[in-house]
Amino acid sequence: NALEQHIDKKTKLISISHIPTGGGLINPAHDVGRIAKKYGIPFLLDACQSVGQIELDVKAIGCDFLSATGRKYLRGPRGTGFLYVQEDWIERLEPPLLDQFAAELIDAGTYEIRTDAKRFENWERYFAGQAALGKAVDYAMELGLKTIERRVFDLAAYLRAELQETGLVTLTDQGAKKCGLVTFKHLRLDAEQVKIQLSEHGINVSTSSGSGMKLSYLERGLDVLVRASVHYYNTEDEINKFIEALQSL
Repeated sequence: NALEQHIDKKTKLISISHIPTGGGLINPAHDVGRIAKKYGIPFLLDACQSVGQIELDVKAIGCDFLSATGRKYLRGPRGTGFLYVQEDWIERLEPPLLDQFAAELIDAGTYEIRTDAKRFENWERYFAGQAALGKAVDYAMELGLKTIERRVFDLAAYLRAELQETGLVTLTDQGAKKCGLVTFKHLRLDAEQVKIQLSEHGINVSTSSGSGMKLSYLERGLDVLVRASVHYYNTEDEINKFIEALQSL
């Protein structure tokens, strides 16, 4: 196993992105969790792209920490997010920023940090966004994460198949199991041109320069890609219109 080969006595933490930002790859978080447990190394999972898209169970994964944002597949407001810390680790971690909410000042030289998860929070925070994030979580839970995951994966598979049929693009997603992020390189137009011209058809895509996964892009000889992200509310008809618009460029 490649990961195990890199573990030595200096390894203090294993940290991975569950779904890297620049493609459809889903990293094997459960396998990483088993390796981390085997070697007694804490495991941090970045779930920014996976929360709200796929079903997550921190106990099944075996991660000690999980961080996520609210604004992506969870469909919450920008500027929101959350942190999970396994209970045994809470008092072993001292937050970098403390205020009168996270800690109590005892005297001029002494303070006591809260013993619960609120030690990671601050008094001044984005209350409106926090409330909206809670609603986004409720909405996703009502729909069911397994249902969302199945729908997203089906739509993404359909989109990839239709893109392949056009002969106009090279698909760049990796992994045996792929998520709702679909990336490709147009054979004639650069990614920014594709984005601008598709927007004229009322279709929104983004571009991925690989800034969040630079080493992977360099290793694979990639520069800027088009990224089309599908969600459960999209339809096959919308994908068909997307393909028609792409063929007209």
